[in-house]
Amino acid sequence: MKVLGIDPGTAACGYGIVHESGGRLRATCHGWWQTSPRDRLEVRLLTIFTGVQELIAEHAPDAVALEESFVGADARIALSVGQARGAVLVAASSVGVACAEYAPARVKQAVCGYGRADKQQVGKMVKAILSLDEVPSPNHAADALAVAICHAMAPPLMRLTA
Repeated sequence: MKVLGIDPGTAACGYGIVHESGGRLRATCHGWWQTSPRDRLEVRLLTIFTGVQELIAEHAPDAVALEESFVGADARIALSVGQARGAVLVAASSVGVACAEYAPARVKQAVCGYGRADKQQVGKMVKAILSLDEVPSPNHAADALAVAICHAMAPPLMRLTA
């Protein structure tokens, strides 16, 4: 199974592709899209939409896994993340790739064994799980790989409900 993980955001949107085969995981690629707050929102969302479509065309993942929005004190940030998630969902759906969503605590639990792990712990565990030479940078890419790991290692019935 090949999974494209996404850590959504309009200013910074992380991505990572994980390939699971025979219980072993390896990272295919990871990175992020950064957009300028000076650009119009529709241009920023198009960057994410196009980036997701290009990754799907190049790597043919079996699924796209996204981190669910965390609604904190700032509703504007939650709205912005939701718009980025929408761009990802439409990009995947437009080419027939199924999507799954995971709460941040569930991703951290799957990768670190602790649902309130910090970004450094997530990065270190992603590095260890995928046998990478260094922690993926920036942390948006590490978070995206963590989401992909969470989906790739989820029991098959759990993936259906995600």
